[in-house]
Order: sequence, then C-alpha cells, then structure tokens
Amino acid sequence: MSTHSERDILHPSDLLIQAMDRIYNYRMTTTSGGNLSLLDQEGSVWITPARIDKGGLKREDVVEIRPDGEIKGRHKPSSELPFHLQIYATRPDIKAIIHAHPVALVAFSICGKKPNTRLFPKAWETCGEVGFAPYALPGSEALGESIAREFAKGVSCVMLENHGVVVGASTFQEAFRRFETLEFTAKTILKASVLGEVHYVGEAGLSAEKKLATPLEEFIPGAACARERILRRELSDFVRRGYRQRLLISTEGSFSARVSGDSFLITPRGCDRAELDPSQLVLITEGCEEKGKRASFATRLHRAIYQRHPSVQAIVNASPVNATAFAVSDERLDTRTIPESYVFLREVEKLPITILSEDPAKVADDLSPNFPVSLITNDGAMVLGTSLLDAFDRLEVLESTAEALINSRSLGNVRVMGDAVISDLETAFHLPAR
Repeated sequence: MSTHSERDILHPSDLLIQAMDRIYNYRMTTTSGGNLSLLDQEGSVWITPARIDKGGLKREDVVEIRPDGEIKGRHKPSSELPFHLQIYATRPDIKAIIHAHPVALVAFSICGKKPNTRLFPKAWETCGEVGFAPYALPGSEALGESIAREFAKGVSCVMLENHGVVVGASTFQEAFRRFETLEFTAKTILKASVLGEVHYVGEAGLSAEKKLATPLEEFIPGAACARERILRRELSDFVRRGYRQRLLISTEGSFSARVSGDSFLITPRGCDRAELDPSQLVLITEGCEEKGKRASFATRLHRAIYQRHPSVQAIVNASPVNATAFAVSDERLDTRTIPESYVFLREVEKLPITILSEDPAKVADDLSPNFPVSLITNDGAMVLGTSLLDAFDRLEVLESTAEALINSRSLGNVRVMGDAVISDLETAFHLPAR
C-alpha cells in the first residue's frame, strides 16, 4: 500500500483492498477475520464486507454507508461496523480504521496485556501509548462503547481483550503504519522474552532520532552517471525484497550504496519500502541531499562509515525481528553456531542507541569490513558490505542465525564451535582477529 502522494486519488475501495491484500498476505489476519474502513470527505464510511474471503477481495465487494445511513453494495457491511461508527463519532481526527487479528498482538490480547511501545523510539513515535478495551460481544454496541471510551482518551491503538487490535489514524497510510509497527513491536517482545529480560528505551533513547533530524543542505544534481542508474535499480530491488522477507517494515530500514567517493544513494524518509521506486532514492554528495527530497535520518551515520572505510560499498540499517530481539535483551548473539554465521558475521557486538546521534565517528570505528555487523540497542542491526548483495546476504544470515538461536531454546543448550574450530575457520578464510 503506497504512500506516494499520487495515491491520494485512489478510490476508497482500492485503498482498502490494497491494505487488506498486504495484511492477509503477511498473515496478519485470517480469511474471515478483520475489517478495514475509511471515512471520506463526503461523510461516507467505506468498509470491508461481512463473511467474504479477505484473501480475494474485489473493488465491488467494499460497502459504502452513506451519511443518511443508506447502505450501498452487494454485500452486508462487516458485523463490526458499530464500533467503526462509534470511533468516528468519538474522534473527528480519525478517518481510517484497521481491525485485525495478527498473531503477536492476539497473544497479548488473550493474556489481557498490551505491548509497551517504548521498545523502539519509532514505535513510541508512531503508536504512542496503547489502550485496552475489556471484552464485549463482537459486533455489539457494548463493544463499540468499550472501544470508543479508549479512543476518547486520545490513544490511537487499542487492544481488545480476547479479540485483537483496533488502530485509527487521519489517513489510511498512517493507520497501516501504526498497525504494522505495533505488530512488529509485539512480535519482538515475544521473541526477546524467550531470551530473558526485555529492555525498553529511556528518555535519552527516545530523543536520539530527533537529534538526527537536522536538515541537510540541498544541491541540484547533474545528469545521472551509468553507475548511479544501475544502483538506483538494484538498491530499490533489494529494499523491496527485504520487505517481502520481513527483514524490515514498510517505513523503517535505511539502505544505501556508494556511487563514488563521497557520493551515495540512500532511502528517503517515510516512503513505503514495499513499493520503493528508483526515482525516490536520495543522492547524497559531500553531505548535501538531492534537492526536493528528504534523506533517511541515518544519512550522516552512513556518510561517516563511507568516509572511514573506502572499501565499504553498501550499508543497511534494518530491524529483522529475531536479530532485533537480541538488541532489546542482554543476551549475546553468538555466531559460533555454524561456519557460515561466523565467517559472514564474525563477532556481533552491541552499540547503545544514543551513539547513533552522539558519535557517528565511533560507530564508524567500531564497524569495519572485517567486523561488518553490530546490533544497536532498541533499534536493530547495522550491516556493512563490499556490495549491495554482500550487505543483503549478511543481513539474511544474521536473521537466520538469530532465529535458529531463539528456536533452539526449546531444545536444549546450543553446542557452539570450539576454539580449535574457530581457529581453523579464521585460517582458512583469512579472517583477522579483532
């Protein structure tokens, strides 16, 4: 579901279908579960239908409820229409609503709990405090009243006891971002809980990204060279692939690739990673950003690394859920599990989230082509590569290793490779000691 400005002209039915396709395809709801709606400028509510396959919705399946109460469409509206209408009546700022049953959030709901979004600065900024609505019969006015009471407190995400979650926003794109971010947060908490105590972000960490928001100077680029054109296509392809593989969420993750010297391409702020177009990537030259675009908050950090390490050609900041679970816990991500993990990742250290804004040069010193991966506490992973493929491959290996380590907890103790095996690997693959 794109956040491109030209998408604002899409018909409400198309917006709902695009979002439901993504939610269903990523198993964040079931064939019969969940419902989406939006309130248009004329006062009509557009909502998904009752008892229709969510994996195959068509434009004509969406139902319109006119301001006078007339229902237009070939199906009945969702049985949860009452709480959608009560939320719109309670919160005039909300124009879009998502209700679904993503597995991590449902786990919280059936335990009577809600995820703490202070797990990540971006989750806190996007979702804020989460409300909790006590159980009431699905489709009933009582459920609508229970949910509306929570939204009346000013929250935009509400857990439903033994039911799921409801998220609202002023635009459908923002509602989807909140929904996806909240499910990612819940999933990370569940994964990290297997490892031990989960750590949340203090005030210094929550403000870290704001310190990176200082605008860059702009410049007007000349004609794109052949390498820039190739990198724009390859970089956007890898970003979209990363989203499909759930290595990042729709508006998170910073990928960059060096064009030459002090010039590189990087993902823009706020764009939908699932539909990133090569033209949206931002060219950075000598610390200035391409005119008319807003580069990722990580731009200064990426530049510091490129300046420190001439052989680095690509950098990835991403939050794959299993690796990120290690970043929010005290547990060390031990790569001495299979040869590929140790050779590709080496030792994976952790850096405090505050270092991203306070000392980019220190990050550039700690990361290097020989030790190309670090976890950032309450943020995710940072990966370097000698090419885009090299960086992406390392990101995949990192997430696979982290997932295997978490899954192994139910089987017993991990048998890590001993010093002799590690020494043989270092000799065979010419790996330097730290």
